[in-house]
Amino acid sequence: MSKDLVARYIWLVDTLTRYRRLTREEIMTLWLRSPLSQGEAMPERTFFHYRRAVEENFHIEIKCNSYGEYYIDDTTSKNLRGLSNWLVDSYAVNNLLRDSADAADRMEVEDVPSAREFLATALEAIRHNQQVTFSYQSFSRSRPEEVRFSPYLLKRYKQRWYMYGLKENSGTRTYALDRVLSMRIESTRFELPPDVDARSVFGCIIGVTSSKAAVRTVRLETTRNQAKYLRALPLHHSQQEELHDNYSIFTYRLKLNYELVSEILALGPEVKVLEPSELRTMVTTRLRETLDLYQD
Repeated sequence: MSKDLVARYIWLVDTLTRYRRLTREEIMTLWLRSPLSQGEAMPERTFFHYRRAVEENFHIEIKCNSYGEYYIDDTTSKNLRGLSNWLVDSYAVNNLLRDSADAADRMEVEDVPSAREFLATALEAIRHNQQVTFSYQSFSRSRPEEVRFSPYLLKRYKQRWYMYGLKENSGTRTYALDRVLSMRIESTRFELPPDVDARSVFGCIIGVTSSKAAVRTVRLETTRNQAKYLRALPLHHSQQEELHDNYSIFTYRLKLNYELVSEILALGPEVKVLEPSELRTMVTTRLRETLDLYQD
């Protein structure tokens, strides 16, 4: 598939996402304004070819209602829709940055460690349910360890990619790709457990530290100002808000882990943990340990 064609597919998805519903005539008007058109109209046959290609390549269905308006179907599974949206957004942003290269000295872009080197290998192994062997340099070890691994899932968190799966002769583990020194795919295949998917493993946690602990109700009290930020960028998809005159209470369904505590601490003094009591203890313990570092 040529880059030019992919760019056209991305344009169609991005346009329908922004405008919600458009007739074919409205789509054509917007198309002629796009640099991709080079001033040439899109034939009806080409439009329907692009529409079919978007579904086949990005698993995004473009439907048409009784008024002749085209729109993105939102009934796709959440995981698949999220992945497709990420792919579309990433490609659209990459194109935008490429076309703005003359302003490169006025932009700062964060890097994603290791993604270019080992992400493709990990994805290939996951697609074909094949084991991998990799050399891993943990922060807690002085020397690398060799790991035989059945990769089940991938997750990106805080600008890093992580693999979740089964370590041979051990149990389930999560490994950061930026700490992998080398990796190869083995011919040995594995069976993905029927109860394992991205939502079952990561759906009720912040970050990548998975746990078999029970899901808890987490309640955070925030100032009015901080509430605006949590509304704009929710801490978790389970977020619910109770509005009060001078504060808000946000409720989540989460497992308690290290990353959740870190996220709460990062929000500073404008957020207070109301429950559960175990989480309050985890947060206050970290705060005391931090304060102890500054005691002379």
